[in-house]
Amino acid sequence: MAHLPDSYSGGQGLALLDGLDERGKLVFTAGDALDVGAARSLAARQVYPVLLRLEAAGWIRRIKRGLYAVTGKLPGSSAPHDYAIATALYTPSALSHRTALQLHELSEQVPQVITCTTTAKVVTPAMRTRQAKRRRRASIWEVDGLQIQYISMRPARFFGVEEVWVDEHTRVPVTDRERTVLDLVADPSRAGGFGEALSVLEAHHEELDLAKLVSYALRLEVVAVAKRLGWALETFGVGDDVLAPLLALPVKGVQALDPQRERRGTVISRWKLLDNLAVGRAR
Repeated sequence: MAHLPDSYSGGQGLALLDGLDERGKLVFTAGDALDVGAARSLAARQVYPVLLRLEAAGWIRRIKRGLYAVTGKLPGSSAPHDYAIATALYTPSALSHRTALQLHELSEQVPQVITCTTTAKVVTPAMRTRQAKRRRRASIWEVDGLQIQYISMRPARFFGVEEVWVDEHTRVPVTDRERTVLDLVADPSRAGGFGEALSVLEAHHEELDLAKLVSYALRLEVVAVAKRLGWALETFGVGDDVLAPLLALPVKGVQALDPQRERRGTVISRWKLLDNLAVGRAR
């Protein structure tokens, strides 16, 4: 970078940043920059050198190939919210699990790692090194101390997403309250265990759209999750008028109530679940 000047490419750089700001692009792709450049009479061949000079001057930073963020160091500009960076690294993606729980005020715990669900195939820098010993750890992308964990799923299961404002400049996709709760029941290990799922349902089930929650469970097409959710809702007083679709689902065999615990306990015949809440966690 020594051959680049210390400036930010003069008026061209400022014009590009101004155009990105007008479009609300605090996090932007190379394609966004090309579009803004074209609107500002900046030829495509000029855009990439301008981006290099802006980066050298510290006005923008490169997050990954083809993806940039402003730094907020230019007077009058703002750095993007961490959630904007997290949801821009892979698209489509949505804040989920612990992060969504906190955003929806379903939990008071502030997560140390941002969690996102995506349909993309995630390959973080750590996955390319021998240090990536565990898949779950390796799925964490680190950006200047910011840690983001991505959970991949099939496109058919990527639903129940809405956009929320996280600051005056930024709207980001996040799983809605019902999908967030369903994810908690589907994979308790992602958000503190099955006990945490039950605590959230007990405290907030009256605030949820239960018809939507049940429809989401059916759409997920994982019978064990549907039965687990039905049992939990029934435990907290939800009636058969809501639970009937979950009760009617055919199931082969008996599923564990808590998927993280040993398969020992009594059978709850109505839900075809093994009540293993009293036994220790499986190793």
